Amino acid sequence: MDTSAYLEAVVEQTSTFADWVHGKDAAAPVPTCPEWTLADLVDHVGGTQRMVAMLVGEQMTEPSKAFAGYVPGPTDSGQWRAWLNDGAAAARQAFASVTDDTPVWDPSGGAAGVPFWSRRLFGEACVHRADAAAALGTRYELAPELAVAALEDWLDTLTSRGYWENRPGFADAMRGDGQSLHFHATDASGEWVARREQDKVVLERTHTKADVVVRGPAVDLLLVISRRRPLDAAPTLELQGDRELFVHWIEHMDWVTGG
Repeated sequence: MDTSAYLEAVVEQTSTFADWVHGKDAAAPVPTCPEWTLADLVDHVGGTQRMVAMLVGEQMTEPSKAFAGYVPGPTDSGQWRAWLNDGAAAARQAFASVTDDTPVWDPSGGAAGVPFWSRRLFGEACVHRADAAAALGTRYELAPELAVAALEDWLDTLTSRGYWENRPGFADAMRGDGQSLHFHATDASGEWVARREQDKVVLERTHTKADVVVRGPAVDLLLVISRRRPLDAAPTLELQGDRELFVHWIEHMDWVTGG
């Protein structure tokens, strides 16, 4: 997917998310993000999209102004649909005003800028729509190709140099001496091998032997690896090898807080 395709998908995923949450109980708990209510989830999705739109649209090479300009969501859930869709539209407009090589700050350590943020907004929209589904008891579906792209975002972001360097607790938990994990989508083209080293997690797009192999439908891989579905609740996934290694990965390959 290229930048424009990611942003089109962001608009589509956000529209579905907005329809689901509109008018719902703001205080409803989000089981997959135990610290959050539905209002927190909406605030995060829409606020993040607006913050990234500011970063990209104003071509910021330093993020403090964008962080300071974070816009919280409406307290009235009857305003959520319009607010969320407006945020996604603003993001699409901001990305349309730049090119992939426009200098824009990003936290990955790879100076990926515009492409990083387009993919990141897409991954956020997909995973947080799963959170909304869990909170509202709604069935979650995602096309295999989109699930692969969202999983690529999750894995690539959390194995980035910037994430390792800025999250010492995460780095300590994920240090290793070559332990390897192979993730394989069976219904779309997506295969990753992650290797735990002393100073980083190496992520490769390849097919090779590993200490543990987890394979199955892309959406189930996404939900389990992103901690949106327990491994035991995903019978479609086939696990071969060191189960404890995979469990350790799931338990520690996460964002700093409930999102």
